[in-house]
Amino acid sequence: MTSVTSAAGQREVLIPAGAARLPGTLAWPLDPVGAVLFVHGSGSGRLSPRNAAVAQQLRGAGVTTLLFDLLTEPEGRDRSNVFDIEFLAGRLLEVTEWLARQPEVAGLGFGYFGASTGAAAALKAAASRTDIGAVVSRGGRPDLAGSALRRVLAPTLLLVGSRDPIVLQLNQAALAQLTCLKQLVVIPGASHLFEEPGTLMEAAGYAARWFVHYLAKQPSKAGHS
Repeated sequence: MTSVTSAAGQREVLIPAGAARLPGTLAWPLDPVGAVLFVHGSGSGRLSPRNAAVAQQLRGAGVTTLLFDLLTEPEGRDRSNVFDIEFLAGRLLEVTEWLARQPEVAGLGFGYFGASTGAAAALKAAASRTDIGAVVSRGGRPDLAGSALRRVLAPTLLLVGSRDPIVLQLNQAALAQLTCLKQLVVIPGASHLFEEPGTLMEAAGYAARWFVHYLAKQPSKAGHS
């Protein structure tokens, strides 16, 4: 089964998730090879310039992207929600179910791109599904996914800046817990937010290659585990 997308485009969406309605932007290139949901961390959202830049690079490589707000504004003001990985993973799964029903992604494999606490939510959600073809974490906290790490089946790429030593140690520990195909890449000169010139795009390049390689191997979406 192949995608029915015959032209590049984008549309603003409002995603139902329980009682919440989450704004987002679904954008697709011509003949996409897969679709990636962005899972942001604390203090970020669908309008994050960093996420937008990475999403643009992914689309340039042939990947459909969904940027969305994981939390509503009132939810985001409650700091406990930001670190509630169980809640965030559940919300991500609801959004994934919604995306699977959209015609623009028909037949495509799905991937998750997580940052900070969003990376833990992405991994925890991926551990409960068989149809997630790849996961990428940028400056993430995969350690917060806990025991779910050992259940992740999707090939997982961990991207960490060389100037982010504590998070690097946490990622090294998480890497040891993962039993899936996995890789840790340290981006030279990058700090936690990848704000140094060129570092974000270097990370985005790694992510794009990872997603294209593994999502292109997903001819159709499977069911849940």
